[in-house]
Amino acid sequence: MTLMWTRWPVRARPVRLARSVALAGWAVLVGCVALAGCSPSGVRPVAEPSPTGSVADSCASVMGALPARVAGLERSETTARTASWGDPAIILRCGVDRPEGLTATSRCDEVNQVGWFTEEFTQARRFTTIGRVGYVEVTVPQVHAPAADALVDLAPAVREMASVRACQ
Repeated sequence: MTLMWTRWPVRARPVRLARSVALAGWAVLVGCVALAGCSPSGVRPVAEPSPTGSVADSCASVMGALPARVAGLERSETTARTASWGDPAIILRCGVDRPEGLTATSRCDEVNQVGWFTEEFTQARRFTTIGRVGYVEVTVPQVHAPAADALVDLAPAVREMASVRACQ
């Protein structure tokens, strides 16, 4: 009986170890997919805005006029209300909500007849249009500086959205 007892753990250990390694591998894979940080392309999903009425119509015009290249980068993805160029991606979203930090006294920077509200973050700058019927947001990672290059390239498409007031 002692012989069987000593053989059981020896035989079962490799099976348990293999099962544990397999389960740990699946847990890591599921975790990466859930966080979208380990996708093969490294591209994270972008929230799709859902504008209505005249903003939705204007966004259709903007999206139809987007260039194939922005700041020298090829377009990598386009949906009904979002587009991206390069990796890490310059991302445009049309029909977003008004930024929380945008007030009546916020600075307005004009680039090729488009007014922009600027927010600076550690890894990127986010620009949101000012004075249009809706809000268009452009996020430019710091590695693609100067960010103004992207705004220059996107200005003709953004001007497809009607202006309601000039940048002040």
